[in-house]
Amino acid sequence: MAKAQAAVVGVGTTAYGRLPEYDAYDLGMWALSDALADAGLGFGDIDGIVINRIPDYQRFCEIAGIDPQFVTITPGHGRFAAICIETAINLVSSGRCKTVALVYGNNGRSAGAAYGGPEDSYGSGANGLWFPYGMTSPGAFHALMMRRHMGLYGTTPEQIAQISMTFRNHAALNPQAVMRQPFDLDTYLNARMICDPLRLLDYCLINDGGVALIITSAERAKDHAKPPVYLRGAALQTVFADSMFPPDDFWRGAMKKVADRSFGEAGLSREDMSALMIYDNFTPTVMFSLEGCGYCGEGESGPFVAEGHLALGAKYPTNTSGGHLSESYMQGWALNVEAVRQLRGECGDRQVHDAANVHYSAAAPVCSSIVYSRDAS
Repeated sequence: MAKAQAAVVGVGTTAYGRLPEYDAYDLGMWALSDALADAGLGFGDIDGIVINRIPDYQRFCEIAGIDPQFVTITPGHGRFAAICIETAINLVSSGRCKTVALVYGNNGRSAGAAYGGPEDSYGSGANGLWFPYGMTSPGAFHALMMRRHMGLYGTTPEQIAQISMTFRNHAALNPQAVMRQPFDLDTYLNARMICDPLRLLDYCLINDGGVALIITSAERAKDHAKPPVYLRGAALQTVFADSMFPPDDFWRGAMKKVADRSFGEAGLSREDMSALMIYDNFTPTVMFSLEGCGYCGEGESGPFVAEGHLALGAKYPTNTSGGHLSESYMQGWALNVEAVRQLRGECGDRQVHDAANVHYSAAAPVCSSIVYSRDAS
């Protein structure tokens, strides 16, 4: 079994919600300051930095007063959370950097960010062909996929509802979550239809917030303030060819590849996972990820979630913070922080008992899988 080459030694998050007094730079700096304090480090210890969603890397580093030897900035798509983490793994495992900071700042709610309409740039831009027909957003794209899943496999609205209901129950135990009031099936079914078959409660929450992670080599990780959380396996797979169309296999093929590669690298299996963190921009993405990663069979995610497997205390407690659907839409970043905090045992009422391994996954045009562990091997 291979030993982990990298570890998370610090995490930081801001408050979430409507925070008009903070811009993206402020939110990123807030999160980074908390992450460094969490690791027992200072700004001068950063020799690599990866910026996401914040407008300008040079301005951010100037504000922070740092001159890292490596810097890059990435587009503000949710798929880039895992891309940035894999970049950091490569930097520290190769010896190019000792301490890499990943910083995300998003003031989308206060700035009035919206998804959809003729100016939307989701995907490659080629799907502008469909704008005259109303498919102008990621939500519409996923609604079309979910409708097809329902037709092929008999998936029902009552089954889909279990995802958002379960995640809201988890959020009720998370003081940081924006939406904490549980709701029942009738409330879900009576919620406003946004894009058939997806209702209001199937959609993530656009908010302001910041997230930061500090990553170093596994060898250096033991010298920090908190117990390290090891990055045991990570894999990416693009699905760009014909990506203007919803994928016929619901990203199942690519998700299987990344799950198999990351589990193989970690020397672990699905059965070893204590909890799952699944990118939940919309409820269907959770179902596609469960099938692609092999937690249930093809077309079986509806019955699987209806049986309650994602709840705290069940086999695969999922998105224990409330996820994008109830905590806040931090585009994958906060889910990775939740994985770290679960493995440290820091999650209070929502803590998974004796959490040893947590699996993060995201089904998208860049599919990703990351295995976090309490132990290095």
